[in-house]
This record gives sequence, C-alpha cells and structure tokens, in this order.
Amino acid sequence: MRIQPRVSFLGLLNANRGHLLWSAMLLATSVEAAQITLSNADGQPLEDAVVEVYYDATSVETGAPSQEQNIYQRDAAFVPHVLTVPTGSYVAFPNQDTTRHHVYSFSPANTFDLNLYLQETPPPVLFDQAGVVVLGCNIHDQMQAFIVVSDAPFVAKTGNDGTLTLPTLPPGDHRLRVWHPLLDDNQQNWWTGTITDSDQLTINLELNALPPPSPPLSPLQQRFKDAG
Repeated sequence: MRIQPRVSFLGLLNANRGHLLWSAMLLATSVEAAQITLSNADGQPLEDAVVEVYYDATSVETGAPSQEQNIYQRDAAFVPHVLTVPTGSYVAFPNQDTTRHHVYSFSPANTFDLNLYLQETPPPVLFDQAGVVVLGCNIHDQMQAFIVVSDAPFVAKTGNDGTLTLPTLPPGDHRLRVWHPLLDDNQQNWWTGTITDSDQLTINLELNALPPPSPPLSPLQQRFKDAG
C-alpha cells in the first residue's frame, strides 16, 4: 500500500506565508519611485537644477545632517558651481590657485566678505538662513557660484542627464520647488508645483538669465586667436 506523505497545517500555513511574503516583495519592487527630469525650453537636459520637496519628515528617513562642505577656487572658477546644504551648515572656501581670491556675497540669505587670501583658507562660513546665496570674486568678475541653503526634508541637484530620483515619499501631494542658476536674473525665484510618491515628472524651464561673462583670454590664448 502506498503511503501518502503527511503535510501539517502549520507547514501549509508557513508555505502560504512565504508565498504571500514573496508576492508582497514583488509588488513592492514593482512600484516606481518618483522621478523628475529637468530640461530647458528646447528639451535639453539641465544640469545643476536644484529640487526641493516638502513633506512630513517624521514618517520618512531624511538625509544626512548638516556638516562642513567646501567650495574650491580652481583655475579661476568656483568648484562646484552649485552646492546644496541644509540650513545650519558650514562652508569653507579653499584656494587651490596660485593667485589670490576675494570671495564675497551680497545675498540677503548670507552676506559675507573674505578678504584677499591665497593658501591660508579662511574659517568656514555659517549658513543658517534658507535661500540662494550668490558668490563672486572681487578680483575675477567672471567667477560665480551658488549655495542653495535649504530647510526642506529633501533637496538635491540634477546631474548632467537632468534627472533626479526622489526618496520614498509619503502618499499624497507634496510641495515641489525647482531652481536653476539661469532661471532669471533675480537668482531668487523658484518654479513651484506638486508631486506624489510615484510621479514621473518632466519639467521644462524657460531660462531667461544672462550667463556670467567669459573669462578673459590669456596672452598665449589671444595670440592663437589672432593667428587664426
């Protein structure tokens, strides 16, 4: 006589639980995170566009706390061109050039002035008020950079492909703000809208600001230009 294998009710329950758990995992991974694609009016991807999303931060894991960051002076330019920091962060301005720089800002969010310096990096500057801080150099007019000080639970900037994947957001609509250095000459205006936890948004920004002047040519560069 053939003996049928015995399967306990507990075994069936555990097997079903495993199947349900696997199904739930598949369902969870199939849900796409919210993503934003930024481009200009011609459809070209926008690098260095800053995105802020406001939501109930108590229900979602937020980013790293404020910390000291750097904006370098290198080859008569600020690196990076756009920096995002949480409110309460410090930013230092190391000079990696062989010429002196005089870094300053007249922006309402943080007005400061770092007199001429070379290798002796000044003490870091505290950025304790949200807003866009425009940087300049009193020696090199073409040098310009931006620090976006944010009190939003999520803030980040786009890479050269113009895209940004957001963290897991709570269900519902959330306030969205977008900024770019060339959005307008005021440098303080933002594009505003809303986003949900699964939106795939494409935003086209009309850029109206004039870019900063090009750096002057060196004597050698001028000679090559004249020869051409």
